[in-house]
Amino acid sequence: MWQSSPPGSIYDYIRVASFSIGPDGLIEQWSRRAAGLFGVPADKAVGMDPVEAFMPEELRGDGHRRVGEILDGKEWTGLVPFRIPGEDPVHGLAEIYVMPSETGTGERAALCIVVDVRALRRIETDLAASQAIFGQSPFGFVLFGTDLTVIRANQRFATVFGGQAADHRGRTVDDYLSRPEADRLTATLERVLETGASVTDLQLVGTAPGDSDNRHWSMNLYRVHSGSGRPIGIAGLATDVTRRHIAAREAASARRNLALLNEASARIGNSLDLETTARELLDVAVPGFCDLASVDLYQGLLTGDDAPPGSWDSLRQESVGGSAELRRVALASAVSDALPATAAPDADAGPPALGAVHRFSYNSPCAIALRTGHVEDVPGDDQGFVQSTLAVPMVAHDTVVGLVQFSRTKGSEPFGERDRALATELAARAAVCIDNARLYRREHERALILQRSLLPPGDPVAAGLDIACRYLPGNTATEVGGDWFDVIELPGHRTALVVGDVMGRGLRAAVAMGELRTAVRTLALLDLEPAEVLSALDEVARGLGTPGGGSSSSGGFGGAQWPSRAAHKSREADLSEVYLATCIYAVYDPVTRRCTFANAGHLPPAAVEPGEPAMLLDVPPGMPLGVGGEPFEEVEVELKEGALLALYTDGLVESRDHPLDEGLDALRGALVEPERPLEDVCDHVLTTLDTRHGEDDIALLMARIRGLPADAVGDWRLPREPRSVGRARELARGRLLAWDLGELVDTTELLVSELVTNALRYGEGEIRLRLLRDRTLVCEVWDAGLVQPRRRRARDTDEGGRGLQLVGLLSVAWGSRRTPRGKTVWFELALPDGEPAAERTVEQLLSMF
Repeated sequence: MWQSSPPGSIYDYIRVASFSIGPDGLIEQWSRRAAGLFGVPADKAVGMDPVEAFMPEELRGDGHRRVGEILDGKEWTGLVPFRIPGEDPVHGLAEIYVMPSETGTGERAALCIVVDVRALRRIETDLAASQAIFGQSPFGFVLFGTDLTVIRANQRFATVFGGQAADHRGRTVDDYLSRPEADRLTATLERVLETGASVTDLQLVGTAPGDSDNRHWSMNLYRVHSGSGRPIGIAGLATDVTRRHIAAREAASARRNLALLNEASARIGNSLDLETTARELLDVAVPGFCDLASVDLYQGLLTGDDAPPGSWDSLRQESVGGSAELRRVALASAVSDALPATAAPDADAGPPALGAVHRFSYNSPCAIALRTGHVEDVPGDDQGFVQSTLAVPMVAHDTVVGLVQFSRTKGSEPFGERDRALATELAARAAVCIDNARLYRREHERALILQRSLLPPGDPVAAGLDIACRYLPGNTATEVGGDWFDVIELPGHRTALVVGDVMGRGLRAAVAMGELRTAVRTLALLDLEPAEVLSALDEVARGLGTPGGGSSSSGGFGGAQWPSRAAHKSREADLSEVYLATCIYAVYDPVTRRCTFANAGHLPPAAVEPGEPAMLLDVPPGMPLGVGGEPFEEVEVELKEGALLALYTDGLVESRDHPLDEGLDALRGALVEPERPLEDVCDHVLTTLDTRHGEDDIALLMARIRGLPADAVGDWRLPREPRSVGRARELARGRLLAWDLGELVDTTELLVSELVTNALRYGEGEIRLRLLRDRTLVCEVWDAGLVQPRRRRARDTDEGGRGLQLVGLLSVAWGSRRTPRGKTVWFELALPDGEPAAERTVEQLLSMF
């Protein structure tokens, strides 16, 4: 079968030519390749003497001899220099193979085959270079034929896949790679062979013989052509990039871990609730770090024990029966909910449900992790679903607060050392937040207990007032505030109404509130004017912010004080300890139905009278308590019978959703039906003003004015003369009999006589006698003198000095207070209840002498 040699065949590369010499020694035939090699066309070469035409002159004699021998029938092979026409000097070198031949007439001739030695040397050099590159390359080199079988592979390739380089001839990609990877590489080879487009950095994964670990290769593929441009195969250069892949994976893992830690910092600890913090941890970890996760917290921590069972001392004392009780507070899964979630407490039991209380067996990895405070590996489950689990104790300030378990399922990458470190860091951050939440909750509960203990129990009772009150604490996400209110009974059936708010939150604010409330009650018992009460309370508030609780300025209640240098520095370094508070203090007199207000930076009271719209009373706000240096003003307001008075804190009228002015307008709008029962009015106000936002505590104190009726008051003025003592006894006896209080006549006459006598002896100006009947009987004697009575023990030889002792013995309470025009001395008697009066003891009677 004849086949033409296409252009670019091997004959073109080695430059093979031929010509023939006739019997006469001249060129008889001249091939086209000869014309191309020697640069002489056939029409010039035919008939020429080849020796004369191409050989140098000094070699022509030996050339003629050789031609003669050839024509005599000898074969000859040798190197013959030749001169390419037009070039000088001679630089051509041809290898000639001369074969004797005969013509058709039997004459001797010769056929000459000529090869350009220079072309052969170039081919040898190219082959040597190709072999050096192919054989000595540090990369795997493989040549695929057009049938996608291996034509040739270098030794580096054979080193990876075994055997010698020649052993790989005829193999396919299926002999090296798994089915998915082999199919992917085959499709790529077909595409390169078809299109001629090269492929770079094709990533392949496989295993080398005798090695179970996956290796990663990067392969570059390009199509190989013959000299004529015909595709003859695909060359592949493979580089082992396993280390680079591992480094890239570690870098990606480090970036992922850093991103997880950043996310954890932003998302964990936004709530001061234990369960919410646990869920925040799992929201970060699943699925970014693991497939399954759970959080178990010690039951003692959740129930508020002061010494959680996770402290190191208690952990050492755990019995062999297992860990202390834990509660599963959070679960998260990136897979089916029906699949197991982390390790079970007992090998024979399933994983605990959310909210379940359980124990880990003593020798289990989870119990060991809780005891030692170190991460433990937990074996996979029996179903083979979970392949890797880390039991990580949650440690905060040398206290284990719980355990978090991170699990990865089959198909995910097992946990490594970097993952263990990240798991420890995530658990530690969550543990600190949970411990902070525990401490906050403990402080919050203590503050609530303190705050509730200081508020009036139920609805207080006062003369001439119907009172209803409400206290709504903020939600659990906010700290306890310093809001308080109080109702204090004063002499003369008067009542002090107080509402205050310590700026700040937490236990410190609650403690400050308690101190201020106690101070208010103490100052109220001194029967000071409202402005004086606030001035003294301001000094107390300023003392709360100084080291040792002393006043920060001279001239205070305790006199001048000079704080030490250390105390001065401490105060400057801890300005956050300075307590400020707002307070409104009102004193109501049921006889006159007048209410005297003094305000220290608090919101104005609201009042509504029958048939009138609600209004805010114009009470000068003054400066908050603790600022100091500014006097407080008093405002006296007369209120009608049935009017409503509302004192409140800012939580009632102020929130993020609306400004203060809108809240005050809403309060006035809610006080539209003052004649309704007072409890209903309170509920209506709280409902109308939408107080469920929980941003701040709310205190509301409402009072309905019920003045003492005229027939419950006896009021007389007496001249300053001795007979006024007898007149006072007569007036008191008559009024008590009118009130059907005959049982109190003798005692009242005796005590009234003592007080009027003292007013005549030690007082000044006109004397005023007043009897008030409400829940008790109050007797007041007024005069213009400023000297306050002082009880003292009389000596055996004294003829007087026992009057106030008698008053103190026979009355329920007695005292004196300053008035704008002098003083008032009073005593109080309990109304008879039908039971006989108790007999005085000998000690009580002797105490008067």
